Amino acid sequence: MGTNIHPVVILPQRPIGTLIAPREHGAWGLLFVPLITGAAVGLLDGGNGLPVVAFAVAAFTLFWLRTPLETWLGTGLIHAQTSHERRVVGITIVILGKIAAAALLSLLWHGRNRQLLLLGLIAMAAFAGQSLLRKLSRQSRMLSQIVGTVGLTVTAPAAYYVATGELNRTAWALWIANLLFAGNQIHFVQLRIHSAKLSGWREKLKSGRSFLAGEVLMTAALVCAWRWQLLSALAALAFLPLLVRGSLWFFESSSPLRVRRLGWTELAHAAVFGVLLIAGYTR
Repeated sequence: MGTNIHPVVILPQRPIGTLIAPREHGAWGLLFVPLITGAAVGLLDGGNGLPVVAFAVAAFTLFWLRTPLETWLGTGLIHAQTSHERRVVGITIVILGKIAAAALLSLLWHGRNRQLLLLGLIAMAAFAGQSLLRKLSRQSRMLSQIVGTVGLTVTAPAAYYVATGELNRTAWALWIANLLFAGNQIHFVQLRIHSAKLSGWREKLKSGRSFLAGEVLMTAALVCAWRWQLLSALAALAFLPLLVRGSLWFFESSSPLRVRRLGWTELAHAAVFGVLLIAGYTR
């Protein structure tokens, strides 16, 4: 009489952090630079700092919550496979959800900050569009990142709004400025990755024509924003280091791509941009 022996499948153990922590490290900068610039300009305009703290907590936890939710639902790159992993991911979702809910409740209590709901809907639509674009094809990767950036940079007008209670021209100008900056960063990083083996300005120009066109359009948009008094001259100049580094790349000698170095360089550009943009609103 035969005995059926079922093989035991042992799944490899994975760091829990990969299941619950956001993996898009650059997205943290795309979230916090707009938030900090919006909050700082709002405080310079005489706003209240306490609602900004609550909003920062809500934005941080909601951004973090996305990764464990995708892991739990199986819609992300990594899925929870064991009962232990599902338990840890589930506990993380509950904790982050409660923190985010408490922060949002404090902001919306007694009908305050109602226009945060509009900005929240914009962010949700952007993230939904990003998820859809990711599933369409690998060629839409950069477009999906830019669409997702619409949701991340909405923290700029939101932070300004909760600080001052006004969703005015300054709030929208801060959003547009941060969106232009983030879009340029994403485009440049993708260009560097896909053109790492190119040498000579002719090959780079052929590969980076769309990026160069974007630089020209962004410059024209900044001039118009300055002429229409949406941005001060100093705030518009916050983009100058970005424009210079993008233009000089076409004439640099060929060298191996150092991804870590590129990440730190772009982080430095983000810090300089944030400081100059805030300074442009100093009265």
